[in-house]
Amino acid sequence: MLVHPQLNPIALDLGILQVHWYGLTYLAAFGLFHFLATRRIRQAPFVAGGWQPRDVEDLLFFGVVGVILGGRLGYVLFYKPMHYLQNPLEVLAVWKGGMAFHGGLLGVLVAMALFAHLRGRRFFEVTDLIAPCVPTGLAMGRVGNFINGELWGRAADASLPWAMVFPQSGSDLPRHPSQVYQFLLEGLSLFVILWCYGRSRGAHHRADGAVVWGRVSGLFMIGYGAFRFIAEYFREPDSFLGLLTFNLSMGQWLCVPMIAAGALIWASAGRRAA
Repeated sequence: MLVHPQLNPIALDLGILQVHWYGLTYLAAFGLFHFLATRRIRQAPFVAGGWQPRDVEDLLFFGVVGVILGGRLGYVLFYKPMHYLQNPLEVLAVWKGGMAFHGGLLGVLVAMALFAHLRGRRFFEVTDLIAPCVPTGLAMGRVGNFINGELWGRAADASLPWAMVFPQSGSDLPRHPSQVYQFLLEGLSLFVILWCYGRSRGAHHRADGAVVWGRVSGLFMIGYGAFRFIAEYFREPDSFLGLLTFNLSMGQWLCVPMIAAGALIWASAGRRAA
């Protein structure tokens, strides 16, 4: 069995200032988004839409605000509503941890809707642009989870070559390194799928040649929801929630409407020709 190396979560300690690895993974995520999005706008039909590098910088600003606010509020509302209702000031204590992807997604969608409104662009044009650029950021987040030794997996057979003991879990049980699974699934695999699909003509054009928006966004929601649903079978459920109805975790239940919404968006995209 492997044993988690228990890396120091602090990458750089300057006394009055501590730089955490998790914070650095967030910076890497935002840097990768900027790198990929500036290349995405060189693809048709974004060139025809007049997208410029300055637009990407503004998108990144809106997205960062949406991720932080949405991720925090999502965690508060989806996972510990009663705790924060009794301790409302702790909602602001982000340094104690507590971010939810599904909340971050909702926050980003609101931010993108505001950006689209202010710039006079279609909402799904904006989300189709950013969708293939998001999974690498998710992958960086899972790297941070692994370094911190958090969000470990469920118990695994000791004969599994990559089974790992996470001392942070308080036991010597071999576990699935679910952070690595999510890195590979909702990070790298989803990126490859969306980037390749986003470059294809069928992603943005109907058979009659009309430009359509929403297919890449819909595929992102389907792909992330499906990959996260699978990964949750190997990830230890939150101790304060456990498994819910039908032995599904909260993360899995939040993926169900996401997959359904993604399928609806993708299927109806052809009827929303620009």
